[in-house]
Amino acid sequence: MKDLASRFPENPILLPKDLVPSRPGLEIACLLNPGVFTFQNKTWLLLRVAERPQQKKGIISFPILDNEAIEIIEIKESDPDLIADDPRVINYKGADYLTTLSHLRLVCSDDGVNFYQPQDYPLLQGQGPDEVFGIEDCRVALINDVYYLTYTAVSEHGVCVGMRTTTDWKFFDHHGVIIPPHNKDCAIFEEVINGKFYAMHRPSSVGLGGNYIWLAESFDGIHWGNHQCILKTRSKNWDSKRVGAGAAPIKTEKGWLEIYHGANDKNQYCLGAFLMDLNDPSKVIAQTDKPIMRPSKDYELNGFFGEVVFTNGHVINGDEVTIYYGAADEFVCGARFSIEEILATLTNL
Repeated sequence: MKDLASRFPENPILLPKDLVPSRPGLEIACLLNPGVFTFQNKTWLLLRVAERPQQKKGIISFPILDNEAIEIIEIKESDPDLIADDPRVINYKGADYLTTLSHLRLVCSDDGVNFYQPQDYPLLQGQGPDEVFGIEDCRVALINDVYYLTYTAVSEHGVCVGMRTTTDWKFFDHHGVIIPPHNKDCAIFEEVINGKFYAMHRPSSVGLGGNYIWLAESFDGIHWGNHQCILKTRSKNWDSKRVGAGAAPIKTEKGWLEIYHGANDKNQYCLGAFLMDLNDPSKVIAQTDKPIMRPSKDYELNGFFGEVVFTNGHVINGDEVTIYYGAADEFVCGARFSIEEILATLTNL
């Protein structure tokens, strides 16, 4: 079934082999879900780079941070205490671990298609006990000349939202955990509304409740409260299992347009959209019934974790929004959409 995406003919635009591992002994397994921003007249991606040791036959090995150094843990595949039926997460002796360790890495482009890693810009790695399993899936918001980076921080304590801010992409203020576990998919609005910062986020529940999109408010962009649930999953639909925010919403005359991801019980990830009131974003006024983008190309169907399109970054140029997205949890790709065409597919609630 055709969707609304005009995919780059160059896709995938970045592959794991295109970058060098952060240190000897590791290999890049996946490139995922970049944050996106413009800076110095270039398009920049803040890539999630997932690394692991080169795998040996009969052994599962994975890295964790130990005081910002890398510790490699090795477990025999035959170990009865090992549960390894998910390529992303394993359980060993009752504890969960990620099979890869992610950091964030900057690449830039003059044309929005061909990207390279510039010199003299740091890798962003986990810091402190709440980020020892890595940092992932960063969203970037520019507000009053400050870039706000919200990302998923992972450790044995759980999955939570961390934040760093910068003005030059070389020096960063680390604000630690701004929303505690279990939470992710935090995207800040790029405009202060009636004196308040707003952000979407996604608490997760395996029991009562579900994986829904919530809205939070702040007077300083750092400390958040007045949390409200604004968008839920829909039974027997493409977004029946979980929903989560993409990047900062797009301001239109009709409302704040948010491109979000949804997944079903088969872990197939698609993109949809919903619309929030301009003056009160807690009011969702319209939503797409069908996905605006679904995995259909080979590079979206087959990879580290297939049947996935997932975005948390875009660039706006008039009516055109260019999203950069992770495909099959392994490749970085690009696609263009018409904002008016997305708005035309919305159904009022």
